[in-house]
This record gives sequence, C-alpha cells and structure tokens, in this order.
Amino acid sequence: MKTKLVINKLLTVAVIFPLTMIPFQVKSQHSITKTKTMETNASQTTDMAQLSALNARFIKNFVTNDTVSHNQIIHKDFIYISMEGKIVNRDEYMKRWAHGYNPEVDKSFEYKNEVIRIFGNMALVRSNTYYSWLENGKINNGKTVYTDTYVKENGRWWCVQARLRS
Repeated sequence: MKTKLVINKLLTVAVIFPLTMIPFQVKSQHSITKTKTMETNASQTTDMAQLSALNARFIKNFVTNDTVSHNQIIHKDFIYISMEGKIVNRDEYMKRWAHGYNPEVDKSFEYKNEVIRIFGNMALVRSNTYYSWLENGKINNGKTVYTDTYVKENGRWWCVQARLRS
C-alpha cells in the first residue's frame, strides 16, 4: 500500500512537472541545443521558449531584410557592437539592416548551439553562425559567435544589445 502511494505521488509530480525538472536536451528545427536543469521552473521554461523564438525571428529578419518585424523585437535604446568593437546606435543599425543580407552574394546562413541564460528580467542569448558568401567567383565560409542581451519590460522581452565575435 505504501509503495502504491509513493508511485501515485511520483506520477502526480511527473504530470504536474513534465520533464522540466529532469536534465535533458531538446533539438529544435534549427538544430539548436538547449539544456534544461532541475532549477528550471515553469516561468523560466516559458521565458526560454519566448527567447528562443525571438532568436529565430532575429535571424529570419536578417536573412529576409525584414525591418518591420525587426523593429518589433529590438528595444528603443538598442545598440549593436560590431566585430571590430564599433558601437552602432539603433537608427544606423536599422538603416544597414534593410539591405544587410544579399542572396546574390550571401549563399547560406544558419545558427546552431543556442544557449539561453536568464537572470531575472535580463537574459543572454548566444549562438554560433555559419555562413558562406560569393566573392570573385569563389565561395568563402565564415563563422561568428553572437551574444544578444534581452531585457524583460512589462512582461515582454526586448533585445537591447547585439554583439558579434569572429
């Protein structure tokens, strides 16, 4: 009887906290790997899903030069820090964003190894990008690591800073 009661309690816990309390890995359609640990609670799981979706949208906006969608996810005080360390304000960044990806030159672009770290109402989203471009008739390949900083205001995540590293 006591064993049956313990099993029922474990089943109840498993139903209430499905897998978010057990370390595991999830691969999304973009080959992104996320590790969730016992500390992950329901709110963090929701935040992680929102941040991962924003990250995917950020990349999609880049590849499609979608400034309308991109304006909806970057903060009014957003800054970009280039690979050379140059700080670019939001307005200049958005001007460049409108034509940053050229399918005639840029041949591929993907991101992998997404890592999301949440610190209260602030989060870091980091991924590796792999890309290729055509130059003088030759295909070249590159890789960067980016870290985007998000802040949660009024229940919504906004990207406040993007930083690229080669």
